[in-house]
Amino acid sequence: MSRSSRARKAEALAKTLLGMAALLALSAALGFIGYIFYRGAGYVDWAFLTQAPRKFMTEGGIYPVIVGTVYLTVWTALFALPVGIMAGIYLSEYAPRTVTTRIMRLAIANMAGVPSIVYGLFGVALFVIQMGFNRSIVAGALTLACMTLPVIITSTEEALRQIPTDLRHASLALGATKLRTIRKVILPVAGPGIITGSILGLSRAAGETAPILFTAVAFFAPIASGPLDETMALPYHLYIMATQSTKPAPNMVWGTAFVLVAGISMLNVVVAIWRSAQRRKIRW
Repeated sequence: MSRSSRARKAEALAKTLLGMAALLALSAALGFIGYIFYRGAGYVDWAFLTQAPRKFMTEGGIYPVIVGTVYLTVWTALFALPVGIMAGIYLSEYAPRTVTTRIMRLAIANMAGVPSIVYGLFGVALFVIQMGFNRSIVAGALTLACMTLPVIITSTEEALRQIPTDLRHASLALGATKLRTIRKVILPVAGPGIITGSILGLSRAAGETAPILFTAVAFFAPIASGPLDETMALPYHLYIMATQSTKPAPNMVWGTAFVLVAGISMLNVVVAIWRSAQRRKIRW
């Protein structure tokens, strides 16, 4: 057998194995989402989305839970997006290639691998106890922001790195400053990638339980009147109903799971469609 024949067979084998791996991963994801939709879609109606829970969370709806999740996600975005995007811009456009910069990138990568429960304990120690926010939306959002920062920083840096260097050189050659080049040329082009990565990070934050377990949420609470109030949230509500409920309530468990998965999935799909549309508009 010739060398070229062996190379073609190896290429075909590699293509088959990689395709099978991709198909397996896609099937697992679709199966998980499909099962949640199958079990939970039948319990979700207008009353379920607009009413408060009753009888120890076994009846009624999850309206305060949805509102609390939105509050936490919005406040997380307010804390995490400015810091994460600016840090990504600095690492991509300004940071020198030194040992210190490499250590910063290594620290960010390590932050991304820290278990979420560790962020929860960190949030309790710093934001709840030391800073005196107590159990509140602010404490939970700050904790989620710390967890989300590595994703936002990395996605921002990677999006900026994909921009051709010729665009930077052309802008600088026309007399624009580096800051103006970044603001007027680079960021508009890299915007879809930055926003997509940021939304993925926030989607993860919206579905986390451990970071908000002791920093923000309560088993039952009215709709928060301010950022220093505690709140209810979909992931914690689902955790309590699935593990500690004294009375079976499959409608609450599967309905809550459906709303959480459907909300995050719809957000990611909308962002993916928007990103594709924006990229089609870009012409290098």
